[in-house]
Amino acid sequence: MPRSPVVARTRAGASVLAALTVTALVATGQPATAAPAPPAAEPLNRAFDRAAREYGVPRDLLAAVGYGESRLDGHAGKPSQANGYGVMHLASNPDNRSLEKAAALTGESADRLRRDTAANILGGAAVLRDHADRLGLDRTERRDVNAWYPAVARYSEAEGPAAALYADTVFTFLAQGLTATAPGGETVRVPSRPVAPDKDEVSAAGVYAQSPDYPSALWVPASSQNYATGRTATINKVVVHVTQGSYAGSISWFQNPASQVSAHYVIRSSDGEITQTVRDANTAWHARSANSSSIGLEHEGWVDNPAWFTDAMYRSSAALTSHLAARYSIPKNRTHIVGHSEVPGNDHTDPGVHWDWNYYMQLVGGSPGTPGDSLTFPSYAVQQSGSSGPQVKAVQQLLNAQGYAAGSADGIFGPATKSATQAFQRARSLTADGAVGPKTWTALLSAGTTPALARGSSGDAVKRLQRSLTAALGTTVNADGSFGPTTETAVRTYQSSRGLSVDGKVGPATWGALQAGR
Repeated sequence: MPRSPVVARTRAGASVLAALTVTALVATGQPATAAPAPPAAEPLNRAFDRAAREYGVPRDLLAAVGYGESRLDGHAGKPSQANGYGVMHLASNPDNRSLEKAAALTGESADRLRRDTAANILGGAAVLRDHADRLGLDRTERRDVNAWYPAVARYSEAEGPAAALYADTVFTFLAQGLTATAPGGETVRVPSRPVAPDKDEVSAAGVYAQSPDYPSALWVPASSQNYATGRTATINKVVVHVTQGSYAGSISWFQNPASQVSAHYVIRSSDGEITQTVRDANTAWHARSANSSSIGLEHEGWVDNPAWFTDAMYRSSAALTSHLAARYSIPKNRTHIVGHSEVPGNDHTDPGVHWDWNYYMQLVGGSPGTPGDSLTFPSYAVQQSGSSGPQVKAVQQLLNAQGYAAGSADGIFGPATKSATQAFQRARSLTADGAVGPKTWTALLSAGTTPALARGSSGDAVKRLQRSLTAALGTTVNADGSFGPTTETAVRTYQSSRGLSVDGKVGPATWGALQAGR
């Protein structure tokens, strides 16, 4: 609906932000004016200035949106989990076509908008201006940053509470002010200012609803098509994720039925705010083989940028994990508090090398230790009908993760486990005797993605390699996820003994041999 020339301000709805700006202004002493013109050598600042002039979007608003979306990091054209790109997170998914809209409005190609930061910022400004025009903002209103609140909410392509959370975050950045260092070292500043956003056009009903399971959190439910009602296993672990996107954007993505993903909680980087999206008693879809037995915590950010991992986020997340551990009798150790990359059957890398596990576990009040995934042993013994214990449980976990129905991972090698083993063996052209010996162990432990690995590589794929080498060679290769000299020696030994080219690197031929159980 077109807006009237006089914008009616809903100041009651902005009281929290208004109060916040008083503190911010006192603390910083910064005037509520536009940022000074940057030196010509600063490409990000020049890009924000140019886009703001060309599309009539307040420069500081544009920078705050970019900071909230990406921390000013374009990630070299790599997509977010919602298939969004660049500093301004121009997206291309069934519910958000801002990339295509930006291309139509600017005349830039989609590829350039994905990869070129200046073009991406210009595209973001064009999309924001289009939202403002559709809302009926005139020239005078566009000069008032508060009038842009509904346009910012629409930029999120979310609805209801998620849209309000998104816009509130941007206006909090405006209220507090920003001094952000981009990955290239350039500084982008947004001075603090009083804000009283016009929320008339935004439905925020329920945005401050309290979480039904964790009173400190908000409640914004995911689509019922993105999780399963109930549980098929006892909750016994917490899985730490990184969103590869923004806080409100991730919450919105979980509301999108097409995403087919969700997590129980999402934690914001800037202040540690938590939103619950799936009830603890239900099964969120976040970690494949661990879904039925875990609580998933998504942390706003990207694995390759440590700027997202703030102390506020660590402390807030650790308090939640400590609460969950007490409520569900989850041991506070790295066997039961794990990263997404440490869950069997996953090919993700989050939370990545920048996540400080020692600090996090200290805040949780647990033992840092090393991640225990119930799959790593100094040697792998033959498991068959009648066997029991942790290695049988590992077999069951591995088979289930690969889609072979071994039944509950109860550590008892019964008929279902034997049948699943035989099916796996037939698929790998192994002798289908239903017993898990060295060859089947090797094939099971190495199953998954096959990235090229060499000295210096790290992560879950390296751990899979190390475990499978232990099974194949019959000697222990420490499964620490770090491809060092010892792992390289083991790879060379394996390659030599299997008639492969001996280079100490793991490519298609070496992965193929391991996954065939050779």
